[in-house]
Amino acid sequence: MLGILGKKIGMTNIFNEAGRSVPVTVIEAGPCYVLQVKTKANDGYDAIQIGLGQKREKVTSKPDLGRFKKAGTPPLRFVREIRVKDPAIFKQGQAITADIFAKGDWIDVVGTSIGKGFQGGVKRWNWKGGHAGHGSMFGRVIGSIQSGARLGRVTKGHHLPGRLGVERITIQNLEVIDVDKDKNLIVVKGSIPGHKNNFVVLQEAKKRPKGYVRKQHVHVVKKKSVKAAMKK
Repeated sequence: MLGILGKKIGMTNIFNEAGRSVPVTVIEAGPCYVLQVKTKANDGYDAIQIGLGQKREKVTSKPDLGRFKKAGTPPLRFVREIRVKDPAIFKQGQAITADIFAKGDWIDVVGTSIGKGFQGGVKRWNWKGGHAGHGSMFGRVIGSIQSGARLGRVTKGHHLPGRLGVERITIQNLEVIDVDKDKNLIVVKGSIPGHKNNFVVLQEAKKRPKGYVRKQHVHVVKKKSVKAAMKK
């Protein structure tokens, strides 16, 4: 399974050959460095540990500094482990760039959702709320949360107000619209979790349909180029 770490740059829109606007997310993917190669013989499974984003040695712990020096890489900020089918093709200290994915591929993106703080039940769990008529005085309050006659207590796991967001979210089957190897950019169709500059994990799609034939994708045209062509 292919995978790489990236940083969310932001969202924009591009126009395809048919003139339709396509919402996309731009991700700065790599270069990532292989810190450790795990094999089934030594560790019980095949995987690689990779890191992204250089940081200062001053804010790095001594155990981590020793691991980075052993791999021959600078201290890295974001480190994750990705399962692979053949770990023999990876070496410690090897750089992984954005060109492992190509235009037309399908990927899964794992990230952390934006934190929204303490929220009520209407926003957090889509409660209906009470009547909004004149004199109702109900609004968006909780209301009854348990029958007193049957149990006389609140069941465990009941939906209540609380912290919303900052959760691990996986968006599956996102189409790769374009890859810029020189700038280490991957453009995917749609949105991904998290705010700008949030670290994400890009992996080969797990639920991609069997027997899928890659389509002939149209050339990506920037919005400014389209306007310039219309003026001519």
